[in-house]
Amino acid sequence: MSFDPAAFRHQIRAILDGHARAFDVPQERHALLRRQIANGHDLHSRGTLPGHVTTSAFILDQTGERILLIHHRSLGRWLQPGGHYEPPEDLAGSALREAIEETGLHGLVIDPWHTRSGLPVDIDSHRIPARSERGEPEHWHHDFRYVLRAEDGDVLRPDLREVHGAAWRDLHDLGGIAPQALRNMRELGLVRP
Repeated sequence: MSFDPAAFRHQIRAILDGHARAFDVPQERHALLRRQIANGHDLHSRGTLPGHVTTSAFILDQTGERILLIHHRSLGRWLQPGGHYEPPEDLAGSALREAIEETGLHGLVIDPWHTRSGLPVDIDSHRIPARSERGEPEHWHHDFRYVLRAEDGDVLRPDLREVHGAAWRDLHDLGGIAPQALRNMRELGLVRP
């Protein structure tokens, strides 16, 4: 299957615009990403600077009261599973792949809200520190975030090559990691208030 970087940029711009309308996001919040789109950057490539597209997953239990977080090996923090986008995947599928790889959960499903809306629940551009051991300068991740649902009883098998561990945490812990995403999930009724 061939991949068209220009079509991908067009898709990203359309998603940004839809997300801005759905959540009343000011355009300046994603100014760098919009500038990279306008300049024709290959946003799908992890080598593109100053930033490129990543995806991540907010894995919720069936009640919407707990979230599965991973302890990120490189950053040394509890975060949602995620990673670099790999063409020609769709963005939600990329988030699902990353979640399965990092947690070992195989019964994950993308929340139906994403299918109906065609949007991520959050888009966050954040700075990634330089990693000299990998020859990576400081750069930005434009992270497209999706809600996934876990099946009750699915066995957690974190990939310890990727993460230090994984644990089910109270949903309120997400407030310190991704407060805008948590507000959006509450606004949509995807989690308990």
